[in-house]
Amino acid sequence: MAAFADWIAAHEILVRGAAFVTVFALMATWELRAPARALTLSRSLRWGNNIGLVVLNTVLLRLVFPAAAVGMAAWVAGEGWGVLNQVALPAWLAVVLAVVVLDFVIWLQHVMVHAIPALWRLHRVHHADLDFDLTTGARFHPLEILLSMLIKFAAIALLGPPVVAVVIFEVLLNATSMFNHGNVRLPGRVERVLRWFLVTPDMHRVHHSVEDDETNSNFGFSLPWWDRLFGTYRAQPRAGHTGMTIGIHGCTDPRQACWLTGLLALPFRGRISGYTINRRSWDPPEPENEP
Repeated sequence: MAAFADWIAAHEILVRGAAFVTVFALMATWELRAPARALTLSRSLRWGNNIGLVVLNTVLLRLVFPAAAVGMAAWVAGEGWGVLNQVALPAWLAVVLAVVVLDFVIWLQHVMVHAIPALWRLHRVHHADLDFDLTTGARFHPLEILLSMLIKFAAIALLGPPVVAVVIFEVLLNATSMFNHGNVRLPGRVERVLRWFLVTPDMHRVHHSVEDDETNSNFGFSLPWWDRLFGTYRAQPRAGHTGMTIGIHGCTDPRQACWLTGLLALPFRGRISGYTINRRSWDPPEPENEP
C-alpha cells in the first residue's frame, strides 16, 4: 500500500493526465450518443474556446505554482504541519478523511464565490456558458483558478493530508466535474439512488439555471451531502431539465459567453449589484397587461 501511494505521488502529472483523458473520452462519447439536451450553439465553437481556457489555466498554474497542491502536501508532511500529522490514524482512514474534508472545503469555496459579489465576477465565467456539457466543468477564469489553488494550499497546511490523498482528491474533482456537467441523463431509478452518494448531472444542472434561486443551490462537485446538510439542495428545476434555460441573466451574446477573449474580459464588464447567496427566493414573472 505504501509503495503504491508513493508511486502515485511521484507520478502525479501522469496519473492526473491519464484520468482526465480517459474520463473526457468516455463522457464525450456518451454525450454524442445520448445527449440529454439539444445544444444551442456549435459544439466546435464552445469546445474550442472552453478547452483553450483549460490549456491557458493549466500552463498558468504550472508557471505560478510549479509543485501545485501535491507539492504543497509533500512540503507540509515534511514539516509535520496539520491536524492529520498530529494524530495516529491508520493510513487508509487518514486518506478517506482527507478526501472528504477537502471536498467540503471546495463546496465551501463554491458557496463563497456565489456569496461575495467581487468573487461572483470571476465565477460567472463558469456560469455564462450558454450550453451545459463536460467542457463547462473545466471552464473557469484564470484568476479564480489561482484563488482556488491558494485556498487548497491553506486547507492542506491546516489539515496535513497524506500526499496520496491530495492526488486522489484532485483526480476525483476533475473526473466528477466532467461527469456532473455532462450533457447526459441516467435512468431514473439509477439517478435517484446515485445522487445520495455522488453529484449527478441532473442534480448539478439545476445549479446552472438562469434563475437566481436555482443557481444558488446544489453547490457540490463530488459529494452531495453538504447541500442536503446545509439546506442548499434542490431536487429539480421548475421548468424541467429540457425546458430550463442555462446561463446567467444579461449574458447571451456568444462573443462574451463563448469566445476566449470575451471570457477573459467578462469579470471586468458591467455592474454586480447582487446575485449573492442570500438571493434564494423566486418570484414568478408579472403577467403581461391585456390590451
